[in-house]
Amino acid sequence: MTSTSHYRELRAELETLTTEAFRPELSEIDRLPTLEIARLMNAEDATVPTAVADRLPQIAAAIDAVAERMARGGRLIYAGAGTAGRLGVLDASECPPTFNTDPSQVVGLIAGGPEAMVTSVEGAEDSRELAVEALNALGLTPEDTVVGISASGRTPYAIGAVEHARELGALTIGLACNADSALAAAAEHGIEIVVGPELLTGSTRLKAGTAQKLVLNMLSTITMIRLGKTYGNLMVDVRASNDKLRARSRRIVALATGAADDEIEQALAATDGEVKNAILTLLADVDGPTAARLLEESGGHLRAALAAAKG
Repeated sequence: MTSTSHYRELRAELETLTTEAFRPELSEIDRLPTLEIARLMNAEDATVPTAVADRLPQIAAAIDAVAERMARGGRLIYAGAGTAGRLGVLDASECPPTFNTDPSQVVGLIAGGPEAMVTSVEGAEDSRELAVEALNALGLTPEDTVVGISASGRTPYAIGAVEHARELGALTIGLACNADSALAAAAEHGIEIVVGPELLTGSTRLKAGTAQKLVLNMLSTITMIRLGKTYGNLMVDVRASNDKLRARSRRIVALATGAADDEIEQALAATDGEVKNAILTLLADVDGPTAARLLEESGGHLRAALAAAKG
């Protein structure tokens, strides 16, 4: 195939995608006042949560499947190119400080490797082989989950990651922003958030990127809730790695227990700063080692540990 015919074919394919559609009514947007452009953009963004809401049953089913595997020691692995890949890396990187997960538990793979986080790596998104190599380097197992992310739903890197993971027996999720996408079809759980044409034609870092961010927030956050990483809506597994998080740790213990400041300090001192353990010592009136044992026996679920202590 000549390069000319290849690009003609690719262009025809792009013209069928909702995310690439041209909107003639916005063709003179550059002549509008700044406030009017901002209003238009804001109105576009407001449609994204509704598009996500349309797919909540599929999202919830995927989360339950992820949590089941992660409870057995599996990992959550995101794979994407460009904006989609960066959003996956972002979500993965925020799990250790938020939920005290090991950095290897939630992993973000981006086509082109780490340098692609800040610069464009030409051609990387077109390579299925790069995705296979990245997953093989992680030693993928059937307990793992691979989430392919692609606004178009046709990115070879994301599809290649999902197809390879599925062949190895891992759980697969395909997150796209076009209907009837190859990515969703390749995955066990297809999630298609159809946000429609972008304000700037084909700029899928806009509504499509926002939709992906919202879904990734749900995937990681609700999975961690299912795994016992929270107590109510409190981040009881937060890792106190800086002054702000140390202050937040004390606030979380206070909100969960109603204890006085000096009691909170004593509890955190007795549990090496582990928020969940400190809460258990205060609510169940047990010492630090007992709290650690109860939490270990309950798989880290604070409510279950509390019930065991009081039972």
